[in-house]
Amino acid sequence: MKPTGLLIAVALLAVLGGVIWWSNKKQAATPAKSATDTSSKLLTIPADQFQEIRIKKLTETQDLKLVDGKWRMVEPKPLAADQDAVTSMVTSLSALTADKTIDDNATGLKAYGLDTPTLDITITKKDGKTAEVEVGDATPTNSGSYAKLPGSPKVYTIASYVKTGLDKTTNDLRDKRLLTFDSDKITRVVLAAKGAPVEFGKNAQNEWQILKPSPLRADATQVDSLVSKLKDTKMDANISDDDTKKAAAGFASGTKVAIATVSDSSGDQTLEVRKDKDKNYYAKSSVVEGIYKIPTDTGDALDKSLDDFRNKKLFDFGFSDPTKVELKGVTYTKSGDKWMSGAKTMDNGSVQSLIDKLRDLAAGKFADKSAGDPVFEATVTSNEGKKVEKVTIRKQGTDYFAQREGEPSIYQLDAKAVDDLQSAASAVKEAAPAPVKKK
Repeated sequence: MKPTGLLIAVALLAVLGGVIWWSNKKQAATPAKSATDTSSKLLTIPADQFQEIRIKKLTETQDLKLVDGKWRMVEPKPLAADQDAVTSMVTSLSALTADKTIDDNATGLKAYGLDTPTLDITITKKDGKTAEVEVGDATPTNSGSYAKLPGSPKVYTIASYVKTGLDKTTNDLRDKRLLTFDSDKITRVVLAAKGAPVEFGKNAQNEWQILKPSPLRADATQVDSLVSKLKDTKMDANISDDDTKKAAAGFASGTKVAIATVSDSSGDQTLEVRKDKDKNYYAKSSVVEGIYKIPTDTGDALDKSLDDFRNKKLFDFGFSDPTKVELKGVTYTKSGDKWMSGAKTMDNGSVQSLIDKLRDLAAGKFADKSAGDPVFEATVTSNEGKKVEKVTIRKQGTDYFAQREGEPSIYQLDAKAVDDLQSAASAVKEAAPAPVKKK
């Protein structure tokens, strides 16, 4: 190559390099468009301003209204609504965002399925104003669905999961609980199962107590479990007609297991449970139509007697640290972080071991009467001096019986538990003297 041609080639290469450098620099200086630049807010409504959601579908219309703070279904038929399901829908609609704009000025809507929308959703706000969105066909990739606002020529896409969350069946949206009571406002629970009906109520400290057949201490964990089972008992709203007939037949021929009545501020609700020969449980509610098969563990939870709900613990202080423990002839008092017996400083570990044994002391069963001579007596003061509990243990033969002061219940105790308690009481000792500091 001639020198002149070489120089020209070098010059052209330099110019080309400069152009590329300038182009790259200009491109770097221009911010890239983010995906959110193409997204649009279709609806912006505060969730607490929703009053009604009307969903017109190709096959039916669903109308959900807020009544006294609770969502109810008005159409296609009056039903209590599943609060969680409707709340999820409200969340989606309150800030409905399009993924992208497909057409700024659509002249034909049939291609998007928006000439006859799959979902035509109208929201009525508490101020009476309305907002509406229409949802059409799925996109070719099924990753989204077409949507538009009435009166606007723009067509958007929304995520497929958004449409799925809005396109619910009536059975999806109905309250599937067999009892719809408010667990925060319960005033009474009655269980008629084994033996006489058991009635539960709460005392001034909001603690469960047995009111009938006689006033007794209740095992709060067991009562809460019963209430939870009743609250969570749900129908299978999608069962076939054959299964519905089987449930009705099973209930009609079954033996009674229990009738539970729950009372809250709105009144009484009742659930009757029966069991067929194959040990399947069926339930009939006073607040929803139909008879439904329910889980075995729910049936078992109701198939209980009075003693299943009685508090078998001898002491109620739980993990509220006692401040005083009185045994026959000796008193231990807590002072700061130390346990004292008169002027003596006691070994904290040995006193704590005694307290643990007292806390865990529980009946294996209940007895009709107590007999024998007293072998152990303890009084525990806790809750900053507000709670004082005294228990006396008697022995007759090889059996131990205990009774709380002021209560009629007789607790029959395991012999080993009493032996362990007496051993812990005997093992309480003075604290070791502090080591002498060397000079």
